[in-house]
Amino acid sequence: MLTVVALLFCVVVLFQGCESDVKCRNDSGAEVDWYILYKLPNVKDGGLSYLYMDESTGGWRRSTEKINSRSGALANTLKPLLDFYNRKTEGFGYMLYNDQLPKQSRNQRRHTNAPSSFGHSKGGCSNVLLSQDNKALQCKQKLLAYSYDSDIPKTFPNELRCVAQRSCYPKKKPWFREKMLTSLNGQQFHSFAKYKRFGDGECSQFQMLKFHDLYVKSWGKMRGPQIYNCGITHHVYNVKTVRPLNMQPFSDTVDHSKWCVTPDGNWTCIADMNREKSQMYRGGGAICTNDVTVGEAFYALIKKHEPCEHEFTVQHREL
Repeated sequence: MLTVVALLFCVVVLFQGCESDVKCRNDSGAEVDWYILYKLPNVKDGGLSYLYMDESTGGWRRSTEKINSRSGALANTLKPLLDFYNRKTEGFGYMLYNDQLPKQSRNQRRHTNAPSSFGHSKGGCSNVLLSQDNKALQCKQKLLAYSYDSDIPKTFPNELRCVAQRSCYPKKKPWFREKMLTSLNGQQFHSFAKYKRFGDGECSQFQMLKFHDLYVKSWGKMRGPQIYNCGITHHVYNVKTVRPLNMQPFSDTVDHSKWCVTPDGNWTCIADMNREKSQMYRGGGAICTNDVTVGEAFYALIKKHEPCEHEFTVQHREL
């Protein structure tokens, strides 16, 4: 499970374990194979509102719930974990990780940052990691997630306990991990993770995206942003303005989401990393899907992006 609740974007992709009570659930509490939440920024009519999409919606719809609602998709999905806090259940385990640690009290004004040697990533995992031959766990090890809360039963793999205790890290190449994950209903997702020594943070480095034009949405208030990449075989555009459904558009300076999509909608990736030079030296990950309905929904969000014609012309003349 990958969730980013404290920021302006949330995605949940769960992979069902054989005996796990943790399931993806929509706003009504019904079980779904997967879903994606896009939390809207705190401008105009946004704030705690979110967009919702699963295999049955055919694209985005605006939820009538709030992201912190006790009856929304996120709360319904996380109910087993919240129940576990109140009453321990034998055999249930979890790990929560974030590069920005939660506030300990209401008087604490800012989040405490984890050391930069850990991954720029946020999320949690539970019993679901016992399926898929621990493929998701291997990716968590590679990005070096900063675990801040966990309860790992003795029946869980030692590798998971190692990650939860922040006592293990990649010691040799490859500094990059790619795994295929399959949902209960057969939907495939590509899971990527990189260690800080990989030295690159662009979605375009994924093998399947190397020769595709790519639109990348990232945080708009970065100190050292990477500009558009206008190559001969493909272009990478920075998305500057997003317009969801029939709502007012908003800038990347108020939207902390991180995703990329090909213009044909064939590939969509939801990621941890910003297109910033410093994050080339941070761990992070992404989950990608070739579901065209998902891709078209993300591509339709793009209102404005950086132009590419000038840079391409310069490079062409140099050749």
